Amino acid sequence: MEGSTEQGQGTVRSWLRCYRCWSTNLEVQVHYEGVHRIDPATGERAEVVDELQEAVVQCLDCMHDQPHLGFHNGRVEPIEDRWERMIAGTPWVASCTVEVDADDVETCSGPEAGDALSYAAFGEHGTREFFTHVRFHKHEGEETIIVHLLVELYARSAEEASELERPPRPLSRPRGRGRLRPVLVEPSG
Repeated sequence: MEGSTEQGQGTVRSWLRCYRCWSTNLEVQVHYEGVHRIDPATGERAEVVDELQEAVVQCLDCMHDQPHLGFHNGRVEPIEDRWERMIAGTPWVASCTVEVDADDVETCSGPEAGDALSYAAFGEHGTREFFTHVRFHKHEGEETIIVHLLVELYARSAEEASELERPPRPLSRPRGRGRLRPVLVEPSG
């Protein structure tokens, strides 16, 4: 995460906003867990043994999470590989079919099914960076599930949007043994 505006990130106003509604009415929700040693003489924290901090930036106007922003060193900063694409990009819709191992799906029925199937197909990115809508799924025997989804993503060009098929990160490495076959539709909006 690169956060200083001096490093070519643009002015604060260009990225410190909701990528969906452009509001600057944001909040950060920080969850912290830590294990600390205590100084027996003072009763104060002496040493950090282990700590974990997770944060989510959310727009208070439209309630969308802001995956292009992170919380680092006490301040909200842009995530370098996302912020430009999500602020300056156009929303694209891809129709995808992904084959996943049935063991990777927590549930495929009820209110949690969409998130569980999206997570099995795309990992964390399927529930955080992209907006997925599971159209339907079918079981191929006991070991495989075929998931048909619509994926909304933000990109600065059709070429960048089509890279969903072969992203630079392990974003869409289908968690099973399957393949991702996107078909780009038109930019939405």
